[in-house]
Amino acid sequence: MYYDENPNSIHDIHELKVTLLNYPFTFLTDSGVFSKKMIDFGSQVLLNTLDFSRNERVLDLGCGYGPLGISLAKVQGVQATLVDINNRAVDLARKNASNNQVEVAIFQSNIYENVNGQFEHIISNPPIRAGKKVVHEIIEKSIDFLVDEGDLTIVIQKKQGAPSAKEKMATIFGNVEIMKKDKGYYVLRSRKHENS
Repeated sequence: MYYDENPNSIHDIHELKVTLLNYPFTFLTDSGVFSKKMIDFGSQVLLNTLDFSRNERVLDLGCGYGPLGISLAKVQGVQATLVDINNRAVDLARKNASNNQVEVAIFQSNIYENVNGQFEHIISNPPIRAGKKVVHEIIEKSIDFLVDEGDLTIVIQKKQGAPSAKEKMATIFGNVEIMKKDKGYYVLRSRKHENS
């Protein structure tokens, strides 16, 4: 299961050659990590919605083997921090950052457990299979790790809880916007305003 800290499935390394943000990347993937055979559609929808400024700090929460944070750092020049509960995913993300000549911070963290500091942006394709409690914790605690006017952007399928995630974001932030809808996937964004 990709949401385990230490997956015990037999290794099965794949190499993916993909184009993200109009740039060619190569990623190593393995069994026991999320979406090992391709960059999943939800992540692609999310990535194509993001337009960040150079040197902005971005937290990629639940980074898997790193496609979102690595491609944003390479193409948009953000300062990316990538975290995942899954040690195998973290190891792959480190290799992938190195192989794609990208400097990013990567470490193991169960949600925000080991995260310090604040960010202009937090992005997540949350681990739906870990359950609603985990998805809602990602939303609830994100506000503590955002600078004023920073934002949380997540992608989630309608049938896998987009309506309840949207409601939770509106409750925590006092605002939520549907940035994009594509084949049942919703990209949702909430912004942290002063006093929220």
